[in-house]
Amino acid sequence: MELSNLQPAEGSKHSDNFRRGRGHGSGNGKTAGKGHKGQKARSGAPRIGFEGGQMPLYRRLPKRGFTNRNTKEIVAINIGDLERFRSGSNVTIEKMLEVGLIKDQADGVKILGNGELTKKLNVKANAFSASAKEKIEALGGTVEVI
Repeated sequence: MELSNLQPAEGSKHSDNFRRGRGHGSGNGKTAGKGHKGQKARSGAPRIGFEGGQMPLYRRLPKRGFTNRNTKEIVAINIGDLERFRSGSNVTIEKMLEVGLIKDQADGVKILGNGELTKKLNVKANAFSASAKEKIEALGGTVEVI
């Protein structure tokens, strides 16, 4: 768990786009949806995340380093995983998605040279390691950086 990954549970958030205190016909008249008396019925109720003076969760959790919002998720695929494609076929990111080698949220694909390749393939990806490029071209295939 990281602070940058926190999000509310599915179904726990409700729409907040209705008018309060506009009479009983609105369903939010009289107490305007705040119930009767108590701290949360009054103005100046504590902020979100306030735990009555107890050290709040967001301060109890350890924090280390930082998460860069601009990072790209590059998926690494070994050359041995490309063995499932037919010889002479064009291997693109779309084809890898269809086969299930990568998932939708990937920002880029890098082909690595781990494993053995026995088929001639025309591979199009965002990046290639030197050994992967060498192995693909040794079998007569082509490498294209997109």
